[in-house]
Amino acid sequence: MDRTLLSQSITQLWDAEIVPQLMDYIRIPNRSPMFDKDWKAHGYMDQAVAQLAGWARGKLAAWPGASLEVIELEGRTPLIYIDVPGVGEETVLLYGHLDKQPEMTGWSDGLGPWTPVLRDDKLYGRGGADDGYAIFGSLAALLALHEQGIPHARCVILIEACEESGSYDLPFYVDHLADRIGSPSLVVCLDSGCGNYDQLWLTTSLRGMVGGSLQVEVLHEGVHSGDASGIIPSSFRIIRELLSRLEDASTGRIVPEVLQVEIPEQRRQQAHRVAEVLGTEVYDKFPRVEGLTPVTEDLAELVLNRTWRPQLAVTGADGLPPLSLAGNVLRPVTAVKLSLRLPPTLDAAQAGRWVKAELERDPPYGAKVSFQLEKDGSGWHAPALSPWLETAVDEASQAYFNAPAMYQGEGGSIPFMGMLGEKFPRAQFLITGVLGPHSNAHGPNEFLHIPTGKKLTMAVAEVVARHLRQGPLDVAR
Repeated sequence: MDRTLLSQSITQLWDAEIVPQLMDYIRIPNRSPMFDKDWKAHGYMDQAVAQLAGWARGKLAAWPGASLEVIELEGRTPLIYIDVPGVGEETVLLYGHLDKQPEMTGWSDGLGPWTPVLRDDKLYGRGGADDGYAIFGSLAALLALHEQGIPHARCVILIEACEESGSYDLPFYVDHLADRIGSPSLVVCLDSGCGNYDQLWLTTSLRGMVGGSLQVEVLHEGVHSGDASGIIPSSFRIIRELLSRLEDASTGRIVPEVLQVEIPEQRRQQAHRVAEVLGTEVYDKFPRVEGLTPVTEDLAELVLNRTWRPQLAVTGADGLPPLSLAGNVLRPVTAVKLSLRLPPTLDAAQAGRWVKAELERDPPYGAKVSFQLEKDGSGWHAPALSPWLETAVDEASQAYFNAPAMYQGEGGSIPFMGMLGEKFPRAQFLITGVLGPHSNAHGPNEFLHIPTGKKLTMAVAEVVARHLRQGPLDVAR
């Protein structure tokens, strides 16, 4: 394999086609179904599928035996299924998604969620990094190998359309396609993050999540706060009391032991290594207000907080009028949206049931309390890397990033990984991505770091080639 030729080929494809395609993709407001209940009627999801599938079909047209199919089971979001022939009996599965988070407020001047902006080496806009580039990067890696005649195993690419809603449709497609997919021995996912843009980062774990809406009702209608306060308990105060059953308000630590797990020693050691490499970038990457400090000065503990410990966030609220309309009223109801991140090895379904029971038991003052569990997805903990994959990953990082590979857990969730880990227990996993410092997926000013996208594509190509041999490649530079 000629690495120089591989790098040139992938770079040219990114510059000439992938970046322009991603700009068109960013313009399509194809929110995930959770954020667009009428997604089918609006047509944005179908528009995004048509664009990505159209580009891929064009690239596969001259590849004998390669095929692409858009599959849409009744009542479910569509899925792009690509099958690329290879040699041998093994299969590589490459995964990505094309649905997006909603707009979010706070975009900088000149930027917007559906307005692609190319500044220096960054492409701004919703969904480019999370995760529109995945189909392009996956297919570009295979095309670069095909161009040189480098053999590889059969490759299947799955691009789903409801990952940001918890991937609830994906198990049905995996079951529907089970005979066609087979039993992959390598899974590649480009929907994760990187600690910096200077080396290849492998994701070793993903947290699970329990999400839902907690509502407290104390009155049938609002009343004068001067008349009722001190007699009728505030629904907001009851919410605070209920949340304290889960979270220590002074430290943010999740209190119940049932939501904790033992952190493996290897992951602790890797967290210390990540802290050494990143330093204060562990928290400097976030847009903190002046003077705000992290929850602890121990960098390794911050890494473990983000990857292996449960954490609670209140992501929305109902029943609270805007400040300009807030009268002297004791409000009848308060509701909050909860996002509880779970350790990678904790059973999310059991955790969800426990959280619901804990929040609803013994309601203070006899208030009407309900917790509507909206999603529970277990995390994922990577199996030990085979020697061939560990070597391939490090050599690819040295070759294309000029730095050794790094290993870290991620604080977010990719529901697909846990499901695949159960279905394909013998598979090896290459989970990585472009979501590095300040890339801000799900928030304002999301961007794709284009040089990292190119280098990841090169690394994927090399690992896929190494997978077939599971030994050293004959490499020219």
